Amino acid sequence: MVARGASRLFSRHCPPLPINWRSMALNKVVIRATQWGFSPFLSRNESHGNPWKVRDDLCVCSQGTSKGVLRLRSCLDRHEGVLRRAGDGSRKAHAVAPPYSKSVHGSDEVRVAKLANGRGTPLGFLSHSSADKLVVAVDVDEVLGSFLSALNKFIAEHYCADHALSEFYVYEFFKIWKCSRTEADIRVHEFFKTMYFKRGVQPIPGARQVLDKLSTFCHLSVVTSRQNVIKDHTLEWLEEHYPGLFQEIHFGNHFALDGGHSRPKSEICRGMGARLLIDDNPRYALECAEAGISVLLFDYGNSYPWSKCPAAAAHPLVTRVHGWDDVHRSILSLVASSP
Repeated sequence: MVARGASRLFSRHCPPLPINWRSMALNKVVIRATQWGFSPFLSRNESHGNPWKVRDDLCVCSQGTSKGVLRLRSCLDRHEGVLRRAGDGSRKAHAVAPPYSKSVHGSDEVRVAKLANGRGTPLGFLSHSSADKLVVAVDVDEVLGSFLSALNKFIAEHYCADHALSEFYVYEFFKIWKCSRTEADIRVHEFFKTMYFKRGVQPIPGARQVLDKLSTFCHLSVVTSRQNVIKDHTLEWLEEHYPGLFQEIHFGNHFALDGGHSRPKSEICRGMGARLLIDDNPRYALECAEAGISVLLFDYGNSYPWSKCPAAAAHPLVTRVHGWDDVHRSILSLVASSP
């Protein structure tokens, strides 16, 4: 009774301690962006004004920041504090949401890796911070989405030329269509303006599920040869089908009609510190393997004739895979064998 009375007396004369909820929220977790735009960051020193002030330096944060801030490459530039499209006016930045943070302790990935390395202890790799994750570059067309199937439908409708996937012994369309390279590039850019491209490219089966598992111990980024003219649509498509999985988006801008600057995939991969590329094109596979980057040469269901290049498959850093389950197993094996 005495203690209870003293407690009442104390609470009556001593006001409750102030709680800085914003500081607690900042220290615990950054609010996740699930729509286009940036996650709202609260400044640690901000005590007045709008509590939902958006930081304007998200695109220039270092890779080592915790749980991450998405960085877009080859999409946005920064001039005098204003986010701009390269060669264009100011605009709202598009972003893919930071990945959902999941514990990997006790997961299937850890158990498989423990069996693979034979030591029975979790790989140090898997328990490190995001800065220590395996950096993996992922292609878009024919790896994440069925670009060629949609393109074939457009060509059949507009050019009365039916082509099956099995005819593409090389991923150079002018050789299949029996036209000039310039004409082929024009046809592809016409395709970009249609619903065949905008709504017809479907996700490759199994990709999202496997990437979701890999994101717990891999730093996943997109490295595509796609052109700058379809940047915005590509970002929207990735957000629709692979939300929150990719930390960086890189565009090579190959085969652009405007002759804009293009970047080799090997250069992009080296610049981002990628140790592994997942790609269906043997030319890019060899290019990156020669630069010391391991490659999973993607041949979905053993149905991509263009990927069956003996020279690429013979390279010691190139491993052929026939689907996303193969990708999963190969990356687990790579992680398990890491020192």
